[in-house]
Parts: sequence; structure tokens; C-alpha cells
Amino acid sequence: MKQLSSLILAASVFLFSCNNSTESADKNTTTKMGITEKSFGSFEGQAVTEYTLTNANGMQVGIINYGGAITKILTKDKEGKFGDVVLGYDSIAGFTQKGNPFFGALIGRYGNRIAKGHFTLDGATYTLAAYNNGQSLHGGLKGYDKVLWKVEKQAGDSSLKLTYLSKDLEEGFPGNLSVEVIYTLTADDAVKIEYAATTDKATPVNLTNHAYFNLSAGKDSTILDHELMLKADKFTDVDSVLIPTGKLPEVKGTPMDFTTAKKIGKEIDAVKGGYDHNWVLNKTGNALESFATLYHAGSGRLMEVFTTEPGVQFYSGNFLDGTLTNTKGGQKYVQHAALCLETQHFPDSPNQPSFPTTILKPGEKYSHIAVYKFSVK
Repeated sequence: MKQLSSLILAASVFLFSCNNSTESADKNTTTKMGITEKSFGSFEGQAVTEYTLTNANGMQVGIINYGGAITKILTKDKEGKFGDVVLGYDSIAGFTQKGNPFFGALIGRYGNRIAKGHFTLDGATYTLAAYNNGQSLHGGLKGYDKVLWKVEKQAGDSSLKLTYLSKDLEEGFPGNLSVEVIYTLTADDAVKIEYAATTDKATPVNLTNHAYFNLSAGKDSTILDHELMLKADKFTDVDSVLIPTGKLPEVKGTPMDFTTAKKIGKEIDAVKGGYDHNWVLNKTGNALESFATLYHAGSGRLMEVFTTEPGVQFYSGNFLDGTLTNTKGGQKYVQHAALCLETQHFPDSPNQPSFPTTILKPGEKYSHIAVYKFSVK
């Protein structure tokens, strides 16, 4: 009897682990769980592949090896209909076009800005490409968003591991940095991103993802009616080129206050240029915690965001202007068509000794987790 029970248990485990062929019913349709692949074009003579992760609920997440970019997130609305809640392109031509605003991409070696494109570390001064109003932005001219990542399917059906070796002095940063990012689509409709890195020389590291969300799945042209809540009592004050001044003002009584959920459009006109700031999260450690909710009443979609990081860059799509080409279905991505919630350390931390450090040293391991969980209400 014990042997029979063991055989039944083993068979059950086998069936669960091989659920590439498992199907689940969803309104008279079948959903195949697992990972599928299709060609997405080529870059520098190498194939670009789109990997689509699908869970038992029918939710899908698309990822390409170019830039490690998220190409799609298909999730249900309150009526059970699927819609794509991130901006993107129909082909690699969209991602490689001049002016692509980092749609869905992995960002590094340093996400956000470094003042005047330089910093000093261990007595040496390092110079970076200062192409954004004289500042370094998102890793340089060819950051991690513009390289091909190696992709490896993980055990089971829900995870992809992407790796990239950023060589010493690539884009001006010191040290050979080995980067690993694991994307997981969970059973409870969350996209989990786990970042890790090691170096052979002290270097600043600040990795993130630059997905643009619109929970209406394109039905609303902007996110101004989305309701956002951020667990953050302070933000990093910035100058005219979005470099931190070092001050951390309180949000209370200002348009930066999202401690209680409010529509993004309510006070956006009072913020010069729109929202593009780092919020200082109400965290005391590096545990994974919920810090934000984003809600779209029309669709009923709710997105809850978790992170281990001390900050988040909330960007309201201020520079979108409807001119991007090769967009999904030819959509016009106008100003405020979507928003980003980039979990991160603070901008310009290498030049701001009062900010939490972003310096990774040999023998240490950089670790960062972000989770975007979807539901309806």
C-alpha cells in the first residue's frame, strides 16, 4: 500500500511539473500554461525572441531578450476580459527606433540620473555619457535596455532567467558586473522580478524595470483618471534638470501627496513638467513590502506593487507625444498615456553621501525584488 501511495504521489508531482500541456477552463476557452517562443526580429545580426509566460488563469507576460523588455501583460478586467496593460511595440523596430523611451526594459548599470555624468569612487573619477540635459540617465548611451541578454527557462513553466556581463568601463562604469534577472509569472497573477549582481571592483549599481502601465488596456488614452496610492511621506527634491538637491521634503499638503489614493490628474498641472520624481518609501529595512496601489475604475483592474528598495520613481509619461512608430496596433501614445513605477535607490546617490549607498563591492551581492500583482475590484 505504501508503494502504491508513493507511485500515486510521484505521478501527481510529474503531472504538476509538466504543466506545459495542462489546460484550464476559462469561460469556455482553454488556457495552455507554460512558456512559448516566437521570433521578434533580429538585432546586430542575432535573433530576438519573444517568450510568453502563461499561468492557469490565462494571464500572459511577454519578454524579449533585447533589453530584457516586457512586451505585454495580458490580465482580466472586472468582466473577465483580457487586455494588455503595458505600452509597447509590434516588432523589434519599435524598440530600436530613436527616442524609444525605454518601454518595458531592464535598466542599468545605474537607473535614473547621475549629476553631470561623473562620480568619484575610491579616489578615482569616472566619466559617463551626459546626454540627458547634461546628466547621465539610465546607464548611458547603450545601457542594459539596448543589449541582448542570455535567456534560460527555469524549472517549471513560469520563470525565465536573463543574464548579462557588463564589462569593466562599459559606459564608463568600473568593474566587471555579472547581472542576473529572473522574471516569474505567479499563480496569483503577479509579475515578480528578482535582480542580482556581483562585481570584481567597487561600482554603483541601481537596477530597475521601465514598464509603462495603463490599466484601461488602451481604452483610455491617458492615465489621468487612474487612482494612485504611495506609502511615502517624503520625496527627493530636484533641480531644473531633475537632479536631487539633497533635500527630502514632506509630501503632506503638496501635489506630491499620494498617501491617500487620488486621481493622478487631480494636481498634475501644479507640478512643473508632470510627475517624474523619486518618492522615499516608508520603509526601515530591505524587506519585501507593499508600497503602492494603482486602480482604474472603468476596468476594475487593480495593481499592487511591492519592493525591497527604499524608493520608487513615479513617472507620468510626460514626454510621450504620439510620434512613436511600430506601436501595438498603431496606437498613438500621447502625453500621459501611461505611467511608470520604477523601484529603485535614489537618483544621483553616488554623489549624495546622505542617501542610502548604491556602491557594490567585491564579495558582496546586489539583490532587489519587485512585484506587480494584478486583481480586480
